[in-house]
Amino acid sequence: MWFAVSGGQMPRELSGMRWVSRFPTSTSLDDLKGNFRQNAHAFVGALRAAGATVTIAATYRPAERAYLMHYCFRIAKGGLDPQRVPAYPGVDIEWAHRDQAGQVDVARSRQAAREMAAAYAIVRQPALASRHTQGLAIDMRIAWTGTLRLLTEDGTEVAIQSEPRSGNNAELHKVGETYGCFHRVPKDPPHWSSDGR
Repeated sequence: MWFAVSGGQMPRELSGMRWVSRFPTSTSLDDLKGNFRQNAHAFVGALRAAGATVTIAATYRPAERAYLMHYCFRIAKGGLDPQRVPAYPGVDIEWAHRDQAGQVDVARSRQAAREMAAAYAIVRQPALASRHTQGLAIDMRIAWTGTLRLLTEDGTEVAIQSEPRSGNNAELHKVGETYGCFHRVPKDPPHWSSDGR
């Protein structure tokens, strides 16, 4: 559904589920930037060579998607007035839904934002600018069974026997750092970046 605006401007499309598929986040390591691209390729390659399962959920996130994620969450969970969301170039979204009389329907606006936030699988407020929008982060699920015999960047073998057998393993974090892939946010297990942020 489109919302007409005054002053000869182009109409804007109402917020809602249809926006979630637009400006998709990449899952390719090739879309990462600078040295981090090579570092991530090397680390993921070492993990897979050691027998770990690696599932990449996100690498580079377009700024437009970050904008949509940030503001749908703030409207849905933070109580932001949908009329106060700043515009973003190239994203012709109308956050404020209106009733038959043309008045802002806050409940419908928040419901559309909640549906978007749920479809994005947002756990905490997304940043407008992050390591993902800079191409310097990767979200990946890592799992293995038994002992993971993993090579560091210089070729030293590390036998990881501790738990959890996932991306939250402290020994795994130390090996990742040798590749320039840092994991320093325990509440965000899949998140690795160029500096841990």
